[in-house]
Amino acid sequence: MKTKIHIFFGVALVCLFTNIRAQVPVSDLRLENYKYPFPVSYIQIASQKQHYEMAYMDVKPATPNGKAILLLHGKNFNGAYWQQTAEALTKAGYRVIMPDQIGFGKSSKPLYFQYSFHELAKNTRLILDKLGITKISVLGHSMGGMLAVRFALMYPEFTEKLVLVNPIGLEDYKLKVPYQSLDEAYQKELKQTYESMKKYQITNYYGNQWKPAYEQWLKPIAGWTRNKNYPIIAWNTALTSDMIMTQPVVYEFEQIQARTLLIIGQRDRTAIGKDTAPEPLRATMGNYPELGKLAQAHIKNSRLVPIEGVGHLPHIEAFDSFIQPLLEFLKE
Repeated sequence: MKTKIHIFFGVALVCLFTNIRAQVPVSDLRLENYKYPFPVSYIQIASQKQHYEMAYMDVKPATPNGKAILLLHGKNFNGAYWQQTAEALTKAGYRVIMPDQIGFGKSSKPLYFQYSFHELAKNTRLILDKLGITKISVLGHSMGGMLAVRFALMYPEFTEKLVLVNPIGLEDYKLKVPYQSLDEAYQKELKQTYESMKKYQITNYYGNQWKPAYEQWLKPIAGWTRNKNYPIIAWNTALTSDMIMTQPVVYEFEQIQARTLLIIGQRDRTAIGKDTAPEPLRATMGNYPELGKLAQAHIKNSRLVPIEGVGHLPHIEAFDSFIQPLLEFLKE
């Protein structure tokens, strides 16, 4: 009898996972089958003996206030998840630029590429040069926060204000995480599935509280795992993970010249490589309440806005608590 019950539940579980996978469409490598909320344009980039296309959205307000803002996405996302933010900003008069970095979203997926935050910042600057923008506020979330810092350091005369929303890189991960080779990281990425990605996001982003609305941000990247060319995505993901691990920005916070706003969800405990760190150190990683205070202390002319009970994505999980301080800061 027990054997029959086990077989029944085993079959039911397989059917459940099969049904879930059936609901997740296969994503094209450049998300051609995934509609973005605003028209997408492209810039041609020649770099590292290759030619790429970098996608971006340029949303102009009906009543311009003469200001522009750049929104930089995180590692597990693309520019589309800024939709609600962009709508609020354009309503307030801001021109909003949302790029997909090389290797992400609708941009090219290289077969080989030496990723660096310097390179990504330079590519992003090329978009702004094309659009004739000479002064802009820069907002970065998660990995985009590290890129925003690098951009502000490289182009201080260009960066009007800096906003960091639960950025990773507020600590140097390699001090606590054992080195992982690119080959090891690549093999790990090859094992990703919709289920593993959702589990990670539920645990690390949303405090074990999943809402159907979050699916729209998960499905594009989960759909890549069902593409026969997923190894290209997995390799790029391994490369960008190595970039994050080996190119810390935390030691340069004191050199930031732009006025800075830190919006930090206090429930967040995200840390790259945390799962491979020794147990005693693991608990010390990703302590955003403390990391936010440390960052604010080291960045001159900065302000910290903690948001209680919110995790890694304030602009998705608690939009009103995120957008109000952002608009106030930009108007000052």
